[in-house]
Amino acid sequence: MDILWILWTIPAVIAVEETLMDSTTATAELGWTVYPVSGTSDNSWEEVSGYDENMNTIRTYQVCNVFDSNQNNWVRTKYIRRRGAQRIHVEMKFSVRDCSSIPNVPGSCKETFNLYYYESDSDTANRNSPPWMENPWIKVDTIAADESFSQVDLGGRVMKINTEVRSFGPVSKNGFYLAFQDYGGCMSLIAVRVFYRKCPRIITNGALFQETLSGAESTSLVAARGVCIPNAEEVDVPIKLYCNGDGEWMVPIGRCMCKAGYEAVENGTVCRACPSGFFKSTQGDQLCLQCPINSRTTSEGAINCVCRNGYYRTDSDPLQMPCTTVPSAPQAVISSVNETSVMLEWMSPRDSGGREDVVYNIICKSCGGGRGGCTRCGDNVQFLPRQLGLTESRVYISDLLAHTQYTFEVQAVNGVSDQSPYSPQYASVNITTNQAAPSTVSIMHQVSRSVDSITLSWSQPDQPNGVILDYELQYYEKDLSEHNASTVRSQTNTVVIRGLKPGSIYVFQVRARTVAGFGRYSGKLYFQTMTEEEYNTSIQEKLPLIIGSAAAGLVFLIALVVIIIVCNRRRGFDRHDSEYTDKLQHYTSGHMTPGMKIYIDPFTYEDPNEAVREFAKEIDISCVKIEQVIGAGEFGEVCSGNLKLPGKREMFVAIKTLKSGYTEKQRRDFLSEASIMGQFDHPNVIHLEGVVTKSSPVMIITEFMENGSLDTFLRQNDGQFTVIQLVGMLRGIASGMKYLADMNYVHRDLAARNILVNSNLVCKVSDFGLSRFLEDDTSDPTYTSALGGKIPIRWTAPEAIQYRKFTSASDVWSYGIVMWEVMSYGERPYWDMTNQDVINAIEQDYRLPPPMDCPSALHQLMLDCWQKDRNNRPKFSQIVNNLDKMIRNPNTLKAMTPLSSGVHLPLLDRSIPDFSTFSSVDEWLDAIKMGQYKDNFANSDFSTFDVVSQMTMDDILRVGVTLAGHQKKILNSIQMMRAQMNQIQSVEV
Repeated sequence: MDILWILWTIPAVIAVEETLMDSTTATAELGWTVYPVSGTSDNSWEEVSGYDENMNTIRTYQVCNVFDSNQNNWVRTKYIRRRGAQRIHVEMKFSVRDCSSIPNVPGSCKETFNLYYYESDSDTANRNSPPWMENPWIKVDTIAADESFSQVDLGGRVMKINTEVRSFGPVSKNGFYLAFQDYGGCMSLIAVRVFYRKCPRIITNGALFQETLSGAESTSLVAARGVCIPNAEEVDVPIKLYCNGDGEWMVPIGRCMCKAGYEAVENGTVCRACPSGFFKSTQGDQLCLQCPINSRTTSEGAINCVCRNGYYRTDSDPLQMPCTTVPSAPQAVISSVNETSVMLEWMSPRDSGGREDVVYNIICKSCGGGRGGCTRCGDNVQFLPRQLGLTESRVYISDLLAHTQYTFEVQAVNGVSDQSPYSPQYASVNITTNQAAPSTVSIMHQVSRSVDSITLSWSQPDQPNGVILDYELQYYEKDLSEHNASTVRSQTNTVVIRGLKPGSIYVFQVRARTVAGFGRYSGKLYFQTMTEEEYNTSIQEKLPLIIGSAAAGLVFLIALVVIIIVCNRRRGFDRHDSEYTDKLQHYTSGHMTPGMKIYIDPFTYEDPNEAVREFAKEIDISCVKIEQVIGAGEFGEVCSGNLKLPGKREMFVAIKTLKSGYTEKQRRDFLSEASIMGQFDHPNVIHLEGVVTKSSPVMIITEFMENGSLDTFLRQNDGQFTVIQLVGMLRGIASGMKYLADMNYVHRDLAARNILVNSNLVCKVSDFGLSRFLEDDTSDPTYTSALGGKIPIRWTAPEAIQYRKFTSASDVWSYGIVMWEVMSYGERPYWDMTNQDVINAIEQDYRLPPPMDCPSALHQLMLDCWQKDRNNRPKFSQIVNNLDKMIRNPNTLKAMTPLSSGVHLPLLDRSIPDFSTFSSVDEWLDAIKMGQYKDNFANSDFSTFDVVSQMTMDDILRVGVTLAGHQKKILNSIQMMRAQMNQIQSVEV
């Protein structure tokens, strides 16, 4: 519970009074001692028989000598044992004659008397001891009557009885005497009762408190420790009550509650086991609940109900939720085939299994083709929006093979399908694709060149969709129009283009043809012929080798050809004055997976607008409706709105707009992101819906991500997620980056601010290509000048900072920083260090320490990503595999990295602020982002660092910190504070 000091209403219970002496119960003479001795003086107290107000016979003491002055008449009780009491109460009933009613009364007449007590360990008093004087007697009070009597009737005096109670303490000896002193009055001591008080035995709020004696003073509070009733447990703090001087219980602290499986009955005095068929999952005051549908209990006192056979419950399902089962198969699957693509639609299952989280998986099998049955489809088949976890009952499947039979199984699964021993229910449909033109040729490279020719080669299309009959190559000079293009046919994937001009740049495109016709042209690539000077230089350099090897004419010719080819290839690829060749090299180098699409830089196009037309779908402005502005981007506003394309459902989208008054360069740079994004199709990469370029404003339209940027989302939800949830986010980011790396795309600006999060916590990589366009005068301190460009120092690998060597390995370094951001809930990497401090620290092999509560396996993966040698860093495919293993085996995430291991100390000290730099506890709380608890700390008197440093987890709970993440952050900061204090003390010594 959040509140530790719990006040409740204690049932009204009368205090217990234990009588030590009562004169009214005497059956014979009381025999109290009087002074002066009776018979030697008429002034002494005299024991007489009388009647109380109920006319019961009682023994009383009376005295009445008002005409003599200097009266000093005493009467002393017998020895009274205190029986452990520390405070004694005396109830006196008496009557007093009104002095004014006595004729000729002297001025010495009194209407009051004094009460005294004397302590003793044994009954040792006699007629002369203790002496009849105030010392050694201790005076309790002077007793005055509220009412005195004065009337006299024929029946005698009319008495008015007064009742007064006085108390005294502390008393510590075995017993005591009471004495009453008259000094000139006319009165009767009718009854004296001596007693003490104690708080009674009581059961309240689940705890039993035994009888407890009141304290020595009237204001004393005696603490009593309660014992929880059977099957109850203490909540938060030891349960206590305090017994006050009047024998009343007060100031309750803590309480007991019935534990799980038990409920409070009989006004909270008994914790009874939940009967069969009922359960109670947690400690508390709530009653037992009846087992939900499809579940049962196996015994009394159950804390949960077990699902019946064939029914299940997920870890996130509340225990009061009915157990559920797997859904039935989807209904009425319909297919619509269009060449090598198909649209599948279906109806929901007849039985959802009692759950609302039904999703669909698509299993694709290719049948026939002489392979003896059906086999799973390859990775080249594309599913839109995805293959697994579909929330809507439709999917678009493309990139199938032509003239091929396929079987598609549509599975229905829900949250408990993975617990069932049986495979998911499915409905299947068989289709046969039609003939189709081949897909686009993705890779083309230069084999050799001369002054008037270029030899080119290319890969077969990813989807030939039949037998390739031939290829058509289109080429033209860069400075001429596309309408002047020449074409050449080739039945192989290599061709020699002759008759070209020396030293000229040519544009080349290629397409394939089957019986279904031509596919689309590939993207434009630029190659340059050799100049005469280059050719002559090449021949002169190689001539000695040619002559030396000229043993025969045939050998000479072969050697010449080889040397020219080698020379041409080397000089063609080593030239620095051809930006087109360089770019081609960058995007076609490396080992590519067969069938993998390769990213094409839109800036290799002479006209970047052509890249936009090729990779981004043009959307009519009438289909777009802007609802509201949600932010600002580099080029204009970012809005949310709706997109309604003909024949499709309306969808919520994000819209980036280009501000008015833009330059042509700004327009080109703005749309280049769409040219990049349009080439990607992955569930963890932001999806481009299309662009608006033919109307104003110019727009880029993407899927809408409800939770915005990852860094802001994490800071707003600090401590709210489990480690598995955070690892799931990291896995999604790594999967998206693996896809981009496989396409030979280098992000350059991977950071949590450039990751977007949707409502299902799916993380998607975004913000493509913008880092290369950052202006030198940008005011954003995140991006700092380095070798002529702006780069995000805190996220960038050392080789990229120093040499601008951006690769997938440098993206892996950035991914390690993103991991740290996620596990620290959006903390700024390297805190308040300057960018130069960061560069220097990394150069000295310092690395960020583990965030609070970060599993050691995750921090080790971060350190692997931050290897100085980029060749030693893991690939994104390895990162995905590692994270998958952690998710499958959560036990690997339980081992935590120690708060302080002594490694990388200069950065570790910055992970938790140094308390000595703050002037108050409020400033310290603000620094660790716990400022919302400042009032709680102040109200609980935790206002100095000395006091705060001694806080325990119980203290943190007591001040009202209830979130587990916040409790750990404050406790770890306090532990660091103690370490810093100890270090300061050691230095002082």
